[in-house]
Amino acid sequence: MTVNKIPAKDRESFTEHLQKSKRILALCGAGLSASSGLPTFRGAGGLWRNYDATSLATPEAFEEQPDLVWQFYSYRRHMALNVNPNPAHYALAELARKRPEFVTLTQNVDGLSPRANHPAEQLHLLHGSLFDVRCTSFYCKYVEKDNFTDPIVPALAIPKSSKESLPSTTDNTGAEASKSLSDAISGNTAAGQKDVDISDAKIPMADIPTEDLPQCPKCKKGLLRPGVVWFGEPLPVKTMDAVDEFVQDEESPIDLMLVIGTSAKVFPAAAYADKARSRGARVAVINMDKQDGKKALAKGDWFFHGDAAVILPDILFPVIGDVSAHNTGSNPA
Repeated sequence: MTVNKIPAKDRESFTEHLQKSKRILALCGAGLSASSGLPTFRGAGGLWRNYDATSLATPEAFEEQPDLVWQFYSYRRHMALNVNPNPAHYALAELARKRPEFVTLTQNVDGLSPRANHPAEQLHLLHGSLFDVRCTSFYCKYVEKDNFTDPIVPALAIPKSSKESLPSTTDNTGAEASKSLSDAISGNTAAGQKDVDISDAKIPMADIPTEDLPQCPKCKKGLLRPGVVWFGEPLPVKTMDAVDEFVQDEESPIDLMLVIGTSAKVFPAAAYADKARSRGARVAVINMDKQDGKKALAKGDWFFHGDAAVILPDILFPVIGDVSAHNTGSNPA
């Protein structure tokens, strides 16, 4: 993807400030993972099987239709596991290693930052993770982190399309054609098969009995649910406290804040840029949407217009060096 050329004056002033910055805060949104190819289900077109995706992200939806909600989240887990962290994820992970007082607060639940080996102690997940699960039973406190099993239970497997049987261009005995037809009928061969797009409402999708959904292995009674923060639920207290403590440290002001791939217009994320400025920070906004990005600007801020996967490795290069060697992908076992 092409990127708008960064004005020399902006590059020079940002580099000078970056090199002397020690305490840095990054706020990340969906734009961080855009180049990895994940659908966001937000804004225009944010539908899944004709459902407003936000309507599936509620405790009420899970109580009423746990199979539908789990199918939605199983699809998202599957999609996230089939893409890789992009250069922006690796750039932030490397900055964390170079700057021990760098903290990242991400609104993303896709697991790509951890898979880029971002130091866990410097990464805070505001909305949880698709790969954490917890029990819904009131008396059970079971939580499992980093469950990368796909599908999490057999009933949630993404269906595969049948392999198409094509005439052979090299074999005239019929043996290859017979094997191809047999494999297509039995489903023994994964090669050539593609995931059925169950996000398309025209694709039939069966109801799943509750007993076939993820069950709690501890209490044996409760359903497991995705470990994400749903609409109407409180944000994680430990995460909020840790970031607030970092931002409000009276003895150590913030030097720099990076606002990446988000307009930072939603509370409480929206408040962090103002808090950082009040603590002496300068703010750099990286956003594909020129209008959306500039809404978060104040006097003295930088605005870098374009794809975070291109811009971040570029503007952070003076501190992190070349991270292209890290971009080999990291698929969990």
